[in-house]
Amino acid sequence: MKKCVFAGTFDPPTSGHKAVVEKCLKIFDEVVVAVMVNTSKKPLLSESQRKALLEKLFADNKSVKVMIFEGAAVDVLRAENTVFYVRGVRNGMDYEYETADYLASKKLMPELVELYIPADQDKIQVSSTLVKNSVKFKKDLFDYVPAEIKDDFLEMLEDKNV
Repeated sequence: MKKCVFAGTFDPPTSGHKAVVEKCLKIFDEVVVAVMVNTSKKPLLSESQRKALLEKLFADNKSVKVMIFEGAAVDVLRAENTVFYVRGVRNGMDYEYETADYLASKKLMPELVELYIPADQDKIQVSSTLVKNSVKFKKDLFDYVPAEIKDDFLEMLEDKNV
């Protein structure tokens, strides 16, 4: 069975994240979506809220496992017994950032195989930052947040008085 890890902060999960997982499911038998704890970021949602949104988003697919993980990406790969690490890329800046991170991770885990999934043209502008800015300035979320979890996301924001 081939398994990959797709890790990120997912704050919040976006339609771009959903598209990456859907593409992974065409290649792998199992996709582990790891909500990473990043102490250098100030998230809008808690890890458990992000995990709940992702679990709802992929509730109909038993091949997707969602977890919270604190540590380095190579640690979650080892914990999940896989070498396949998937990264979504929207543009050259993403590619450069992910490649620098890959080269550092490769020193920690020489067997690492990193796969870049390019964004579809209609998802190039989608990012969690864009969603957070839309919320901050009270603008439409359009289709940046998947329809399956949009109401839940907005309810979480109401609970936080955002």
